[in-house]
Amino acid sequence: MPIVDAPEQFNQEDLYLDLHSTMGLPVYLKCEGFNFAGSIKLKAATEMVDAAERQGLLSSDSILIESSSGNLGVALSMIAANRGYDFECVTDARCNLATRLLIEAMGSRVKVITEGHPERGLLGARLDYVRERCASDPRYVWLNQHANPNNWKAHYRVTAPAIARRFPQLDVLFIGAGTTGTLMGCARYFRQTQPGTTIVAVDSVGSVTFGVPAGLRMIPGLGAGVRPALLDESFVDHVVHVPEAETVRVCHQLARSGFMFGGSTGTVIAGARRWLAEHRPAGEVTAVAIAPDFGERYLDTLYHTNWVREFYGPDVLDGLSTHEQYTH
Repeated sequence: MPIVDAPEQFNQEDLYLDLHSTMGLPVYLKCEGFNFAGSIKLKAATEMVDAAERQGLLSSDSILIESSSGNLGVALSMIAANRGYDFECVTDARCNLATRLLIEAMGSRVKVITEGHPERGLLGARLDYVRERCASDPRYVWLNQHANPNNWKAHYRVTAPAIARRFPQLDVLFIGAGTTGTLMGCARYFRQTQPGTTIVAVDSVGSVTFGVPAGLRMIPGLGAGVRPALLDESFVDHVVHVPEAETVRVCHQLARSGFMFGGSTGTVIAGARRWLAEHRPAGEVTAVAIAPDFGERYLDTLYHTNWVREFYGPDVLDGLSTHEQYTH
């Protein structure tokens, strides 16, 4: 077992779930989140803070500030607590309660934006608030995960090489698109080292990332109301958009097999299923999908039947066997 003296020093990089038995899919799910922050966002958070320190942007009185739907906020609050920085996480009402409580438990502040920008939605309003805070006080340092190249560099340096070592003949890689840091880092790496690997981006219906109209989205993580500055579509071979109701069903199906993952994972798996049915119906493929986190932080939303039925209709969980349904 490793011995660490800082929380970001530990991350399990090499665990994969074979989805054949649970979902009937020829996909290996790379399980991120076995670290003290509980998600893949630990890598980007560490890379961005390290770079800011190297560049002399942070001092003892600096206040880190970041817009986050949740997981990056947890990772940054953990690093800030360990290194002695103040941190303010700017999020919105879609952020899970458990996530907000985790951030506050580590001594950071949470600002919840309740009213979206008329054109750029809640994310646009969050970003406007961050800019206002930075303009009002020079102590604020905005890492800006939406445009910071160290976001994607973390996955170019760590995530993608780990996948390539385990699967040297990878046919398809499915990656969810949020800030597109994971997507861009992995896509760049495989374009250079294994150009035959097909990169499939998976996004939520209602996200504007790939040029489709904006729509209501309730599950945090994937998708965006503002096109990510990091995105370079030339590295992406295919894009799949998944309705959130389908995300919910996949997550519940996995949970009934004993595997609880977050909404981003459900979306990525649903996207992989759609893409494989169209492009590789015979199933003869070596495919990997990335699971950013686990499901415990979503118990009051994604895994709460009343919440699910309120937003996605009373029939969204129909068709699951009796033991696959929650009762509240």
